[in-house]
Amino acid sequence: MNPTPVPSAPGADGPPTAPGGPLPGESTTVPRQHAGGYEDLPGPAAAAQGAPAASGAHADGPDPLDHPDAHRAADAATVENLLRCWVRETGLARPADRTLRVPLDASGTALHVPVHYWSPTGWHRFGPPALDGAPPTAPPVDAVTVAALIGRESGPAGDHQEGTDLVGRVADSVRRTAGFIAHRRRHPGPTADADLFLTAEQSLLLGHPLHPTPKSREGLTDSEARLYSPEVNGSFPLHWMAVDRSVLATDSAWTEQGRTRSADHLTARLAAGLALPGGTAALPLHPWQARDLLHRPAVAELLSAGLLHDLGPHGAPWHPTSSVRTVHRPGAPVMLKLSLGVRITNSRRENLRKELHRGVEVHRLLRTGLAEQWQAAHPGFDIVRDPAWLAVDTPCGEPVPGLDVVLRHNPFALGDDAVCLAGLTAPRPWPGNSRMRSRLAVIVSRLAARTGRPTGAVAAEWFLRYLDQVVRPVLWLDGMAGVALEAHQQNTLVILDPEGWPRGGRYRDNQGYYFRESHREALERRLPGIGARSDTFVPDDVTDERFAYYLGINNVLGLIGAFGAQRLADEQLLLAAFRQFLTTSTALGSPLPARLLESPTLRCKANLLTRLHGLDELVGPVDTQSVYVTVANPLRR
Repeated sequence: MNPTPVPSAPGADGPPTAPGGPLPGESTTVPRQHAGGYEDLPGPAAAAQGAPAASGAHADGPDPLDHPDAHRAADAATVENLLRCWVRETGLARPADRTLRVPLDASGTALHVPVHYWSPTGWHRFGPPALDGAPPTAPPVDAVTVAALIGRESGPAGDHQEGTDLVGRVADSVRRTAGFIAHRRRHPGPTADADLFLTAEQSLLLGHPLHPTPKSREGLTDSEARLYSPEVNGSFPLHWMAVDRSVLATDSAWTEQGRTRSADHLTARLAAGLALPGGTAALPLHPWQARDLLHRPAVAELLSAGLLHDLGPHGAPWHPTSSVRTVHRPGAPVMLKLSLGVRITNSRRENLRKELHRGVEVHRLLRTGLAEQWQAAHPGFDIVRDPAWLAVDTPCGEPVPGLDVVLRHNPFALGDDAVCLAGLTAPRPWPGNSRMRSRLAVIVSRLAARTGRPTGAVAAEWFLRYLDQVVRPVLWLDGMAGVALEAHQQNTLVILDPEGWPRGGRYRDNQGYYFRESHREALERRLPGIGARSDTFVPDDVTDERFAYYLGINNVLGLIGAFGAQRLADEQLLLAAFRQFLTTSTALGSPLPARLLESPTLRCKANLLTRLHGLDELVGPVDTQSVYVTVANPLRR
């Protein structure tokens, strides 16, 4: 399918030179910015009549993310995250000049923040903030102070506990991010024979640009973090327990050569060489989880009764992926989604039993013929399947939380270049150049240099190919089957060809499926009993809201914001291209294109307010797990 034509925009492909020096093989041109950039903001830098600086530098000087002190760089990144969240979640307007004023009424002051780039989609770039009335020689306000001031503004009335909690998590996130940046500066590149999927999974150093604490991990010590963090290339052997079959809970739709393989058969192969007591099944656990479980009464009772046996660490190392708790071993046919009771960002990452059922159920649903229909229309896209799981019940049949594992297909060979969109857009150091650049910027710049085309034109074509190869298949599944995917940037994998163009995609996550209530009868005909144990049917209005956020705002508008903030393309040009794509996609049957085109406002997840309200996003009904706010729709002009 040919990409949607790119609408023209005057000046979108101008050729100013990028300061700071290119990477080897990288283009030295960047597109001129108009809507959302520097040139239309009054001020000394704007008055220079030049184009904005390339990613890695500001019109006002070096990019703070490139500061030689890793802690200063991490703090600057976190300050920007907090301010982006606050601007979006409270509706602060774009300033008339180059300084954003953030009122802090609860503290009787305000922040004055230099605006380096104002993004129509929310990926603003800010300089270091200053307190109202502070002398010019005062140091900038750091991330912990910004978090404390914001916490006072929006914490529950008379109760600042959640604001205090935010401060602690911001400090933790900054500290860990600084360590990740310092490590990656020392070890910036993979080896020539590296597993491309694993390299991509371990590249997300800064995390979600609109989350206040993207790298907070409560419960991990520094020594544990070195083993368990993908950002520092951690690896570790699994910890194994043997489960008496009388308390074993399991399901499997995993097939090999036409035969269904049980989950315990698969884990036994992974535990080759480990002696198991008779009548038991092998259960792999995350080492941190195994230690923590020993303090839980239900687990202690199983161990005491001889229904659970602690066998300790065993086997070759596994590697954490971007979610931290899902582990990968290059060349293995399976990945493992483990329970991990560490609070990562907003939630403790332990599998829920309904999610285990959901992964197998979706695999069975796709095997009813739906996958064949989908592949016929979109052969480059699929779901990474979760077709088997293993867990533990009490002798009374109640689930024991934290003692479980999801067995996930590993569809990626060593040479498959599959990268989650969040990792593709995240800045990080590169070999031979200490500047923080995203892989997206490197790909687009090298394509421009190779083809001799303007960077903006290459960026627009890359974006349109992405829409066709990744977004259109997701809309097809919603329209044709009534299954909406929680396709945010970390759950969405882009398959790249050898030159870096999108050639396909994958979705992953057994948590993130929405079966539309309006399609219940059709889905029941395909798979009788669907949803009974997985709790996956959701009212259409809730599905519409969440689908618009995850695919529309987080995924596509977030990608547009990355292109703009990294000076690769004019955001207004890409928004126009997205509008054209949505217009041609209404025939797919999904209500999302019309919603994005016609609604003057959209409901948007508010990560900062969710944190300040103390919500765990994996607990409770889907429509109350997070705080949502109303934001202006940038697709409506």
